[in-house]
Amino acid sequence: MSVPDARLPRVNVSRDSRSASAAPAAEQPTATPSLRRRLAELRGPGVRPRSLDARALAALAANPGCRRRALLDGAGIDKGALAQALGSPAAYGQSQFAIVRGNAFEARVKADGGTELLRLLHERLAPGTPPPVPEQVATPELSAAGPEGRAARTALALREATEAGGWALLDHPMLVVEVAGSPAYVEPDAVVVHPDGSWTVVEIKSFPMIDGSADAAKVGAAARQAAVYALALEPVAGHVAAHTGRAVRVRDRALLVCPKDFSNLATAAAVDVRKQLATTRRQLSRLTRVEEIAAALPPETTFDLRLADDGKTATRRPEELAAAVEVVGAAYAPECLAACELAFHCRTRSREDGAVEALGRGVRGELGGLRTIEEVLAAARPGARPQEPEPPAADGPDDPAVLALRRAAALRDGALARPTVPGPRAEEPGCH
Repeated sequence: MSVPDARLPRVNVSRDSRSASAAPAAEQPTATPSLRRRLAELRGPGVRPRSLDARALAALAANPGCRRRALLDGAGIDKGALAQALGSPAAYGQSQFAIVRGNAFEARVKADGGTELLRLLHERLAPGTPPPVPEQVATPELSAAGPEGRAARTALALREATEAGGWALLDHPMLVVEVAGSPAYVEPDAVVVHPDGSWTVVEIKSFPMIDGSADAAKVGAAARQAAVYALALEPVAGHVAAHTGRAVRVRDRALLVCPKDFSNLATAAAVDVRKQLATTRRQLSRLTRVEEIAAALPPETTFDLRLADDGKTATRRPEELAAAVEVVGAAYAPECLAACELAFHCRTRSREDGAVEALGRGVRGELGGLRTIEEVLAAARPGARPQEPEPPAADGPDDPAVLALRRAAALRDGALARPTVPGPRAEEPGCH
């Protein structure tokens, strides 16, 4: 998949007149004490919340109708450990070798103060402008206590770098984005501040880019993650513009850095993330707020695994956990298998219920009001199956889905009724 470098229009963010000291933290979403207490009860006593990274957030935004994932991610529950305790462990994830290789490649790209990274960024996103001088590039320290402190330190570093009017490289900054009414902290590989006041998200991946092209699925996943980071940068950009008096914009093109061909040398391409940014913003706005989902749960509901002394072995019975999980509605689709740790558990339940969602979102959309496979078969062959307790949720025999199913069933019957291999004709002599 090629990654075109199309120029995008300049976007200025709005300004306000709030004080500089309060600006960076003013727009950070905060959970109420009662909600924090309820989410802690769902995790279990003494269980620390699991952080939500951009990969998981992008997957959550791709399925906004799943209340189960919204609640579990909002509460910071380890879905992988939960799936393991339920007996349906996730069968995907990066290998340890791939993680080590990716970390080594990222360290190589950022070596010497990010000289190679800035060279690639200037070449792809700022041609015709003075290149950054390595000795003049600011690399602020972003360490602080806790994710809240790091997010505030990142906001301050972005404001200072924008005020200075030079190049700056922020290595693993901490950003915050609101997810279903709760704050989620995400950490991009890097953010670069340009002298003109614009900011660029940098994604460093270990998959190769061969002749300027890379795997389409992997580039798409990287673009969705970059869109999450750009979305988290927007409120910070608004505050910085208000307090510096400069036009600050988060660029709609992210820099994707990958190994060149099959070597350890780095190459890069600008990836347009406008579509992913709009989709992520729209899908996150559709998520049901965590407090609404939590308020609808029975008071005794908890996802506590009751870990043994080793801190890894769950002692709670799988039947109890499964009952707690089933209290929260899910929106399973086959695409979940590549994005959610609980997908195998949800698939099993969906198949047991005979839900058409197990066949895919496309099939689900074509079937209209038919919700189960039993209803589909009954609609396709009226009278061929036992009487259902409730009639299918379709608009009667004139429903387009019912008509299409009956026509498909008739075509199938006709095809199966014909002999597949015609016999020899009586008047034709046999082979000699």
